[in-house]
Amino acid sequence: MNYKQLVAEIAPHVTELFPWDVREAQQNGVEYLLLDIRCPSEFQVMHIDGSLNVPRGILEMAADFGYEESEPDLINARNKHILVICRSGNRSILACHTLQLLDFKHVYSLKTGLRGWHEYEQPLIFANGNPVPAETADNYFIPQISREQLGKG
Repeated sequence: MNYKQLVAEIAPHVTELFPWDVREAQQNGVEYLLLDIRCPSEFQVMHIDGSLNVPRGILEMAADFGYEESEPDLINARNKHILVICRSGNRSILACHTLQLLDFKHVYSLKTGLRGWHEYEQPLIFANGNPVPAETADNYFIPQISREQLGKG
């Protein structure tokens, strides 16, 4: 099994929301914990204002008390709406699945990820809180895959 196959196998068990679904729900009073599971270096480049960065690699420990990685805002959101965010919407599927296994009740993956959020013309901010210009975000979301990363056929 490869990465795409793993995501495809888990995806039917995860609720995905498009950016416009999220905005509509927010306008109707739904409050989400915005959980960005990208690496800290990705989060520092740009993110949705108000989001909490808990990298996927420490998610299980962050979701439980007793660890240096414990994140009380996440732990206390076990029965709240959690929108899980990554760059394209694939890692967030895996993270949602993990949170469901850990008995979180209302977890949703942001379908299309930050890329789709930006394409839907929703704001992103830099680590310093300043807004990200559209052109900067456009360039960020252009895939940068090397020949070696493509592999063979």
